[in-house]
Amino acid sequence: MIFTKEILLPIGKMTLLEQNDALIAASLHDLPAGYRQDTPLLRSAEEQLLSYFAGERRMFDLPLRMQGTPFQIQVWQALREIPYGETRSYGDIARAIGNPRACRAVGMANNKNPLLIFVPCHRVIGADGSLTGFGAGLSVKEYLLRLEAGKLTSGGAK
Repeated sequence: MIFTKEILLPIGKMTLLEQNDALIAASLHDLPAGYRQDTPLLRSAEEQLLSYFAGERRMFDLPLRMQGTPFQIQVWQALREIPYGETRSYGDIARAIGNPRACRAVGMANNKNPLLIFVPCHRVIGADGSLTGFGAGLSVKEYLLRLEAGKLTSGGAK
């Protein structure tokens, strides 16, 4: 059974999905409907996200189930190794997974990341330091990076 919860964050309404006691999706886009229930895991995910947006949390302590191809899962695992407040290029991630020519494939895997923020694909930028594609929009990516850099005053992503 899939459980779902919607929460309001400074970047918009996020939908969380839980299955078999693990978080399987966190998205600002519409997700398949699940059974709405305030499970302990979904409550914990909400609390941790709110703490993250308040600048009080840098790491998440939740069971995640990443569903994708072996390559995607390898990329997503590498993303989880990027420290809070730091960024890496697509090439850095490709090298980290032992496939230095896979920059574009890393970008495609980032685009398919089902666990926004929990798997921090927002920390991946262009080799020249530019903000590049982000499924939730570049304004959200910029907001998350500014949040982690301690450069936010108040208000949400615009």
